[in-house]
Amino acid sequence: MTTSSKPPSHTVRAHSFNAAAAQYAENRPSYPPALFDAIEELAGHPLAGARVADVGAGTGIATALLHARGAEVIAIEPGDGMAAQFRRTLPDVPLVRGTGDALPLTDNCADFLTYAQAWHWTDTTKSVPEALRVLRPGGALALWWNTSAVDVPWIAEQAERIRIHFGIDRVVKQNGSGVHTPLADPTGRLDFTHRRVRWSRSVPVDTHLANISSHSVFLVQDEQSTNTFLTEERNHLLTAFPDGTVEETYVVELVVALAP
Repeated sequence: MTTSSKPPSHTVRAHSFNAAAAQYAENRPSYPPALFDAIEELAGHPLAGARVADVGAGTGIATALLHARGAEVIAIEPGDGMAAQFRRTLPDVPLVRGTGDALPLTDNCADFLTYAQAWHWTDTTKSVPEALRVLRPGGALALWWNTSAVDVPWIAEQAERIRIHFGIDRVVKQNGSGVHTPLADPTGRLDFTHRRVRWSRSVPVDTHLANISSHSVFLVQDEQSTNTFLTEERNHLLTAFPDGTVEETYVVELVVALAP
């Protein structure tokens, strides 16, 4: 087990993705169409033709899907590595550098403000007022996270192995999900509606290992500790999936709030 006297800071974890942007883009899961159906339902208006700011856009996984739904998307991303990967993947989608704590956008300019796997990196004392400033009246703030379906036995067992190996309190921290609405807005200024969307994908063992090791809990560890875990985990996975194909199951946790 690897432990440290002082866990990596929130900022260190937030910036850890930049060195692994290509790995992130290639191996992280996408999102199912049902997620965007739910966003439109809870927002009360379609994404097609809407002005959308996708914040913490990363490599553009969610941005590309929003664009494909017909939205007029602008991406906002603070990290150098992630932004470079984004531009390689989506050269025709506008990208500006910035964070949710200080959005580089004008007042009342967005129909949707979206955060895919990113809201937990913001300071809600700043990002909530910024969201309300940027959204037009009736616009929607949509936050979502792909979370591992820990009711699936092999996923729960892997989560426990990660927790023990890295000495962390709860393995859900690898996803960083703040799915409970009080965490999404501790001030209570926003009235969130919560929805869950379950989905799965089948991937080779190597893709699955590359996916989990692109999470910040891995990226902030030393290389030897990570490699030791991944070697042992490969053996566990090949026992559970002898054909080498892993069935990953996710629950997308979605919360949507409308601007007054």
